[in-house]
Amino acid sequence: MENIYDVIIIGGGPAGVSAALYAMRGGLATAIIHSGASALHRAERIENYYGSGALSGADLYDRGIEQARALGVAVIDGQATFAQTDGEVFTVSATVGEYKAKRLVVATGAARKTVDIAGLKDYEGKGVSYCAVCDAFFYRKKRVGVIGAGEFAEHEYSAIKNVAGATYLLTDGETPSFTADNVATDRIARVIGRDGRVGGVAFEDGTELELDGLFVAVGVLGSGAIAKSIGAFTDVNGAIITDEKGMTNVAGLYAAGDCTVGVKQVGKAVADGMTVGIALINDLKRGGKK
Repeated sequence: MENIYDVIIIGGGPAGVSAALYAMRGGLATAIIHSGASALHRAERIENYYGSGALSGADLYDRGIEQARALGVAVIDGQATFAQTDGEVFTVSATVGEYKAKRLVVATGAARKTVDIAGLKDYEGKGVSYCAVCDAFFYRKKRVGVIGAGEFAEHEYSAIKNVAGATYLLTDGETPSFTADNVATDRIARVIGRDGRVGGVAFEDGTELELDGLFVAVGVLGSGAIAKSIGAFTDVNGAIITDEKGMTNVAGLYAAGDCTVGVKQVGKAVADGMTVGIALINDLKRGGKK
C-alpha cells in the first residue's frame, strides 16, 4: 500500500501533535514523522502548562506521541530529510521511506544554539537550561549564570535577574553588548558538577565560580530549512512566516510552533497546532483542493 495521507506533519512536539489530533478527529488521514529529538527533552521540569502538573519535558513529549497514536494517527519514527510539491501533492523523503500527502505541516521546533564547553551537555536538564521564561522560577534566590553576550543574552539575563538571588553574565571571552551587574569575560573551561547537578564553572585561568544553574543564551537556530526549500518565506532568524491560519505563502504548506515567528513556549505551540488543525479540516473537508 502506498504511503498516501491527507496530512503529513513533520515534527512530534506539542505543535505537531496538537495539529494531528484536530486533523485526525476531523476525519483526515494523518501521519506524523518524528525523530524523537525535541527541545522539550532539555526541559528538566515543566510546571507552567495548564493541567500538566510538574513533569519533565521528555515525559510531556512521550505523552503527546502516545495520545496521537491511540487516536489512530500514523506515527512514523524517522528523520524527514527533504520535501517537495508538484502543486497538488507533497512528497516527503525520510530515513525510513517516502510519503505523500495533500497537505504538509512543518512543526520542527527551534533548536537552541549551544556552545562547545566541556560538561555542558552532561548537565542539560540537570541545571543547564536554554529558556529563562520556562525555568527561571526554579532558581529563586539561587546563584545563576547566563552564557552569552548579545541581545538574546540580555533578554535572558533580565528575566533571571528578577528572580535569582545572584545572576552572573558569562561572556566566554566575548565583549558584552549590554551592561550587567556581574560580568565574567574569561573563557570557560568546563562546567563543574555537584551531587549530579550543575555546581558551577571553571575558567581557563584556573578560577571557579559556584552556581546553582546555568542558562545558555547564545541565540535560537532557525528550523525552517524544509519549508524554505519548498519556497516558504522566513524571517531574518530563519523562522517560518505564516498567516493567521498557519499557512505559509506556499499553497497547502502550513507551519506551527517554535519553527514559526513568535515566542517559543509549549502553550503557544499547542495553540498553533490547534489553529492549523482546524484550518486543515476547513481546507480539505469544506471546499479545498482534493
